[in-house]
Amino acid sequence: MPTSPAAGIPATPPSTAEAAEPIMLELVDEGGVTIGTAEKLSAHTAPGRLHRAFSVFLFDDEGRLLLQRRALGKYHSPGVWSNTCCGHPYPGEPPFVAAARRTAEELGAAPVLMREAGTVRYNHPDPASGLVEQEFNHLFVGLAGGELRPDPEEIDDIAFVTPEELAKRRADGTFSAWFGTVLDAALPAVREVTGGGAGW
Repeated sequence: MPTSPAAGIPATPPSTAEAAEPIMLELVDEGGVTIGTAEKLSAHTAPGRLHRAFSVFLFDDEGRLLLQRRALGKYHSPGVWSNTCCGHPYPGEPPFVAAARRTAEELGAAPVLMREAGTVRYNHPDPASGLVEQEFNHLFVGLAGGELRPDPEEIDDIAFVTPEELAKRRADGTFSAWFGTVLDAALPAVREVTGGGAGW
């Protein structure tokens, strides 16, 4: 799988006029082939419509995973812990570009290095909101870099954790419905990036 530097990809937030437009997601078939678009909330309304998504796992030099706690104001899964960054590409946007863009927007710093880590398809209802994650998810693993400045509208808190610390947090607190699925699917690439000593 290719490994590419992501820091050179600029963040390009939509203009004020564009921000008022509905957010559209890319609908896909079971093989991940684009078949159309749908408005973001409608794609997540039960039973959900299969759409393209991405999940990012970034680590520090010690092999600790960067978690984020989703902001309380988010309409979907607010206040729960999850992976470093997740979201949806714009229709036609390559998933790698979307993952690097959103990571920089949410954390205030782009990954130093990021690589593809496969895909995973899942169907996860969110008990709290009643929304459904029907996603064809592109996974990315890499290294965090620079001073992190989380956007408070997106992120309530961040933490770097070892595998043991993550297990304790998952036993004691609430994580996003998709977290375990995407982590398990990304683990082979995680081990390659972090090395044997990190314990993943």
